[in-house]
Amino acid sequence: MDAYRDQYATLFNGGKDVTLVAISTDPDTTLASWARDAKYPFTFLSDAGGAVGKLYGAFNSKYGLDNRTLFVVAPDGTISYVAAPFREVDPTSYTELGAAVRKSVNGKSER
Repeated sequence: MDAYRDQYATLFNGGKDVTLVAISTDPDTTLASWARDAKYPFTFLSDAGGAVGKLYGAFNSKYGLDNRTLFVVAPDGTISYVAAPFREVDPTSYTELGAAVRKSVNGKSER
């Protein structure tokens, strides 16, 4: 999550026309404390029972948690990009994510 925070301005258009939501099966109190302490500029939501993860195919029932799946949802509500799993240690993942967000926001890829 630190990479999202540290690259927020470039990856997520500084929050202009972009809403970043992180969803986890962790309890809401844990997520709120963590987000506050780390100064994350985005919203965390608790999916304690995995309902959202199940709807989007991101829930791992064996471990009772949501996988690191990343979705970019276009302004019209369609999913325009999926990274499953999101490879958070691979720098090219952030390049791809940035391009997908720009494409979704602008309706076209930046060159």
